[in-house]
Amino acid sequence: MHVELTKSYTFEAAHRLPMVPADHKCARMHGHSFRIEVTVAGPVDPRLGWLVDFGEITAVVEPLLKRELDHRTLNDVEGLENPTSENLCGWLWQRLAPRIAGLAAITVHETCTARCTTRGD
Repeated sequence: MHVELTKSYTFEAAHRLPMVPADHKCARMHGHSFRIEVTVAGPVDPRLGWLVDFGEITAVVEPLLKRELDHRTLNDVEGLENPTSENLCGWLWQRLAPRIAGLAAITVHETCTARCTTRGD
């Protein structure tokens, strides 16, 4: 059986979007309670009955979020000078894909009604 497994994480951060017009609301510094979803895909191990232990994903994702993004100004993070949801998805993909086998998607929820997903392509 082939499955997709998704684990959610949160972090708090501020940002502003430097490429929008000066009168755009996102040109001003503001913050979000970001939620990200990390999805892996693959076959279920018939002996264990799972694809991967959620703890293995967390061991990779949480340190990155806490060390690099949580309670930061995203514009100050290398590679996130223009920290759109799209660019944040790509930034996370570049750092997580080499360390999480079967990474299938990353979704960034900027608000409770707005999100962006990348599948790494």
